[in-house]
Amino acid sequence: MALNKMQYESIIKGYEQTRDRNRHLTEERRSMVYARVPGYRELEESVADISASLTRLVIDGEEDAMQKVHSSLREISIHKKRLLTDAGYPADYLEPIYDCTDCRDTGFVTDESGLKKKCHCFRNQEITLLYDQSNIREIIGTENFSTLSYAFYHGEDLDRFQKAVNICKDFVQNFKQDYHNLFFYGTVGTGKSFLSGCIANELLQKGYSVIYFSACRLFETLAHYSFNNHLKEALYDFYDDLYKCDLVIIDDLGTEMTNSFVASQLFSCLNERHLRKNATIISTNLSLEELRDRYSDRVFSRITSNYTLCKLTGPDIRMLKKRNAIH
Repeated sequence: MALNKMQYESIIKGYEQTRDRNRHLTEERRSMVYARVPGYRELEESVADISASLTRLVIDGEEDAMQKVHSSLREISIHKKRLLTDAGYPADYLEPIYDCTDCRDTGFVTDESGLKKKCHCFRNQEITLLYDQSNIREIIGTENFSTLSYAFYHGEDLDRFQKAVNICKDFVQNFKQDYHNLFFYGTVGTGKSFLSGCIANELLQKGYSVIYFSACRLFETLAHYSFNNHLKEALYDFYDDLYKCDLVIIDDLGTEMTNSFVASQLFSCLNERHLRKNATIISTNLSLEELRDRYSDRVFSRITSNYTLCKLTGPDIRMLKKRNAIH
């Protein structure tokens, strides 16, 4: 789906406010340094005069003038940094401040071919607006690696959960350089969605784009666009986001009303993302046998061939927590 004009302008305005805020912060820092670091202001103001005089030498054709310009400015820069560090400030204390250093808070970057494109931080905001990420935002607020507990697992169940946690941490750590997919399956309430949320939280903090769907909502959305001739363009935009997003999480696969349309759409999603080497995480309460019976053989083959399978077993932790809260 494409942003409407109001959504697009809202994001652009947000970048303008970010730049204004960071400029104001930089100016506050500069005023503080001027007041507390003797000689810094005079040194900084001398740059303009030195540059002007040296530029005249360049115009006059003096030999090695450019080298003298660069040498003088480099010496001033070193002196300024020394004054800052001697006063207890970081050497880069007065460098421009950016929330996103990749696009410098403009929302756009230039690729290797020289074309302007949306930065990953813009894409994250775009995805949040288009796909109502409030559900996953609520989940990762309380369910992340910092709140992870092994207290409800014992024996083989504990071994499986610990192994899955290690796989998830490796998945996050190597996300940029390695292409992997994860498939969580097993009994109800054993931490499958929790681990998906842990990964989403870590990757969102690193600036990657994450789209989260319950299986029901994903296929309802696809059906809504697919069976309405007036929404074909929106369908193509939705496919574009679904296939290109850094990570797609499909939660509770098997809770949807499964039919040939669902099986076909699921395979297309998994296949297209695999071809693009974009990661996918699926969680389900289905067993592998049920997965094969419910969906096509090619869906089963795609998952078992290209996904790391993590089986989780044990008691329903959600029910245990509710009981503990009552008592």
